[in-house]
Amino acid sequence: MPKLREKRWSTKLEKSLLKKWEKEKVYKFRPSSKKIFSIDTPPPYPSGQIWHIGAVAHYSQIDMIARTARMLGFNVFFPIGIDRNGIGVERYAEKRFNVSLHEIPREEFLSYCKKALDELEAEMIDIMKRLGISGDFENYYQTDSESYRKLTQATFIELWNKGLIYTDTRPNNFCPNCRTTIADAEVIYEELQTELVYVKFKVRETKEDLIVATTRPELICACQAVLVHPEDERYKRFVGRHAIIPIYGREVPILANTSVDPKFGSGVVMICSYGDSEDVRLFRELKLQEIVAVDEEGKMTKNAGVYSGLTTKEARKQIVEDLEKNGLLIKKESITHRTPVCEKCRTPIEIIPMNEFYLKQLPFKDSIRKCGEAMIFYPEMHRQLLLNWIDSITIDWPISRRRYYATEIPVWYCKSCGQPQVPKPGKYYRPWKDKPPFEKCSNCGGKDFIGETRTFDTWFDSSISPLFISKYWQDEKFFKRAYPVSVRPQGKDIVRTWLYYTLLRCYLAVGVFPFKAAWISGYCVDEKGEKMSKSKGNVINPEPIIEKYGADAFRFWSAQEASLGFDFRASEERIANASKFLTKLWNIARFISMFPVVKKAKLMPADEWVLGELAETAKAVQEGYKNFNFFIPATRMREFLWNLFANHYIEMVKARAYGKGFSKQEQKAAWFTLHTCLRISLKLLAPIIPFVTDYIWRSLYSNKSIHTEKFEKIPWKKKEKLTEQIVDFNSKIWGIKKEKGVPLTAEIQIIIPKELKKMEKDLKAMHNIKG
Repeated sequence: MPKLREKRWSTKLEKSLLKKWEKEKVYKFRPSSKKIFSIDTPPPYPSGQIWHIGAVAHYSQIDMIARTARMLGFNVFFPIGIDRNGIGVERYAEKRFNVSLHEIPREEFLSYCKKALDELEAEMIDIMKRLGISGDFENYYQTDSESYRKLTQATFIELWNKGLIYTDTRPNNFCPNCRTTIADAEVIYEELQTELVYVKFKVRETKEDLIVATTRPELICACQAVLVHPEDERYKRFVGRHAIIPIYGREVPILANTSVDPKFGSGVVMICSYGDSEDVRLFRELKLQEIVAVDEEGKMTKNAGVYSGLTTKEARKQIVEDLEKNGLLIKKESITHRTPVCEKCRTPIEIIPMNEFYLKQLPFKDSIRKCGEAMIFYPEMHRQLLLNWIDSITIDWPISRRRYYATEIPVWYCKSCGQPQVPKPGKYYRPWKDKPPFEKCSNCGGKDFIGETRTFDTWFDSSISPLFISKYWQDEKFFKRAYPVSVRPQGKDIVRTWLYYTLLRCYLAVGVFPFKAAWISGYCVDEKGEKMSKSKGNVINPEPIIEKYGADAFRFWSAQEASLGFDFRASEERIANASKFLTKLWNIARFISMFPVVKKAKLMPADEWVLGELAETAKAVQEGYKNFNFFIPATRMREFLWNLFANHYIEMVKARAYGKGFSKQEQKAAWFTLHTCLRISLKLLAPIIPFVTDYIWRSLYSNKSIHTEKFEKIPWKKKEKLTEQIVDFNSKIWGIKKEKGVPLTAEIQIIIPKELKKMEKDLKAMHNIKG
């Protein structure tokens, strides 16, 4: 009678184990003298969208890192956080409660955001727990908590006092939809359909028409120069002369510049403030005087004349119509244009001059690059993502945002002299609401102040997560033991933001880089390899999938789908296929559970063969675990258990295990080998599929959880290369019997190959070989 009574593995058993783990506090972090392995777990962001199946798979693998480290003997510190700041939260609150950030009092809007977050957070925590995440949920942190925001502000104050933060008015990326400045790292490029219009400019000196091609006709009012390529024979004679801007009648110089592509459009471009980043560069290079055409609401300024107050889209349409009406429009072409858009909302950005706070980063590029070259990357290929981003940085980081639900910038301004006043670190400040923590201005002695209303970029918050989890400013003793953290796991899409900004912020704060290694996962795509999106209708909700197939099936799919760092595909069919392995493992364990556990035995050749295969597999599996590449243990263990152990070894020793025609000693050898292979396999699979392995382990081998165990050294070695011969021989016999249409138990006469003679007794019993 099998000790495993259930005929099939059930997801209900997973839920009972969750309760048992919680009651036993299996994963509780207990500070000790052992070396701490700390994980800078990415705090998931509850934005109101379905939690992406790729993100859930990502977190299941982060949990595998923690479980692996425990089984390697480390004292694992696995904090869990929730990222509760930013535009996504604000947008969800506006939609959820039918309110507008700009139309209700700030404090009232913040309360809506908090309420929305509490609802979303509960769902997210439930999914993480159901998935078997072994983190510290009792003490999980929130990035909008007073303690977290206090630390964000404290590090800002320290950097301000060091002279590393300043304010300046300069052209910035501005999202008209989010209504805030965004950093270069938050700008992505998309190929969008747009119109290239050909407009007549009049050359003042010759009265000739000069045709300018532009995708931004609404910015004509901000044009300060017209450029042609110096080698373009069509326009050489115009260089040094002046063009008259249509509609507005202003004169601007015609200049030669090698940045112009003679093959694009008409080969003549207008330089405006500011159509794109190239305009910004050329304005600086040519020392042109800016004309602000777009305001902070994404509308045309008074400099646009009759188009003032229109959105850029409305102004573009109207100007094109007016140009056409006045005979100034030559033609229009529909083109695909590489357009900078806001990463969060996909709205095309504007570049407008704004006064913002900046954190110096240019002086530290070399130091951060050296860190990027020295730290460990899992996998190595993603190191270049970081280095390429560092090399591309040309300006300091604008860290202020014109939003509400984020950490406030702790600055007050003297009403008399305008001097910014920064408080002492150690408290959470809300300058838009709180009284200033000082009585008079340090510059002029004035006693009246105006509080700053802006907040920090959310990356300015989240980039201190290694400091926060290591208890910087809270517990100096623990900080010294836990910082730098052991590993930063994250997706490749936020290397240029979260990874880079964390290196910068923590280095500037404490002079030591925040982690020893970065673990970078790929993207999750659909069955066809396409990115998932609501518009395509290919987004998969992970919750019903986990309920249907179980957390272990989901986890095993995520591990075996692709090697670390590569993109991986998701579909219900793939997860269903992964669940078949759990069924196979359960059937193997249930069969073995019929036999007693024996501590030692005199092995037969077939036992030595499979234990040698197990040893070789275990070596590769443990190497995969050490590199936190779970594809290797998942695929190697599946291959061993299904294709070798179950299909060949178990079939070879069934008769011996039952004691049919074998001595007691030979029978015990089969029992020993079966249990040894199962016991070690359970350990080797435990980080990936924690539920089924723990249930089998507790049922057969211990009253304690498998997750308190360590990986073990395998004492056997692969002595002979017999696997191919065994597989070929067995497959040959099965093929013959199938061809004859007889059962596999039917008698057969066949010569056993010389190299397999030592296993003759097991093979004869397996195949019913006579003679």
